[in-house]
Amino acid sequence: MAKKKGSATFSIPDFTQSPRIDKVGVEERVSRFQKRSIKKEAKMQGLRMALNMIDLTTLEGKDTPGKVKQMCFKAAHLHDVHPGLPTVAAVCVYPSMVATAKKEVEGTGIKVASVSTAFPSGQAPLEVKLMDTKFAVDAGADEIDMVISRGKFLSGEYNFVFDEIAAIKEACGNARLKVILETGELVTLDNVRRASDIAMYAGADFIKTSTGKIQPAATMQVTYTMLEAIRDFKLKTGIQVGMKPAGGISNSKLALHNLVMVNEVLGGEWLTNEWFRFGASSLANDVLMQIMKTETGVYQSSDYFSID
Repeated sequence: MAKKKGSATFSIPDFTQSPRIDKVGVEERVSRFQKRSIKKEAKMQGLRMALNMIDLTTLEGKDTPGKVKQMCFKAAHLHDVHPGLPTVAAVCVYPSMVATAKKEVEGTGIKVASVSTAFPSGQAPLEVKLMDTKFAVDAGADEIDMVISRGKFLSGEYNFVFDEIAAIKEACGNARLKVILETGELVTLDNVRRASDIAMYAGADFIKTSTGKIQPAATMQVTYTMLEAIRDFKLKTGIQVGMKPAGGISNSKLALHNLVMVNEVLGGEWLTNEWFRFGASSLANDVLMQIMKTETGVYQSSDYFSID
């Protein structure tokens, strides 16, 4: 079967034949990224880059319009903490909060992302998932973060997962689609690779590790496996796909290690928030603290920054 995306036409592979992953090899490669020494100038550049790649997120049952407004204000006013800082890339909320977020970030260049498809479980009929997605898009979402049906995937129903992603992609219209694999429930790196391939061939603009609700989430081993899938997909189809590790990336050191890994696996073309994001609620504060420490030599109290 052939599929067309933009000007590219490509054949859909047999997903049962996705590449096997050498787990020991992945762990050894990742350990080398974690041992890299980053000099002060490069560190500051990386910290600012990481800040501009964050999807600042609130996805709780207790979310209120007031809480979303507070998060959006923080996202748009990081320069109040330190002049010249970039904004974050996006704010990520539930569909019911999209209209509120859209109004709050108007004119800032910050995108509004919405989770959909019965996030975080994905346990709903396709009709419900499509309504969920269309509601968010109609409310103004620039990006949709959907979850795959992990139960279907783990049952070997790969075509079902493919078709569902393709249907959600169509419902997105002009909104970009991030496909959440929920890697903590996929168990093996072989499964992570297969799910990555399915998502990309079905039309994902980004592949994303996790909802943040399941542990382990965005381990570097999982992210590395997904980056290799993105590299191979680009080589085969000519299509660039973004990457979003989410869940568990709460400190600057880990964020910088991820950026080093992205640069070495995919290249500098991905080192922009158009193609790489961090899904996080607490990472921004640590990055801000590290920026201030690098510039002044003194750590600010965590009370200096707003709680997300």
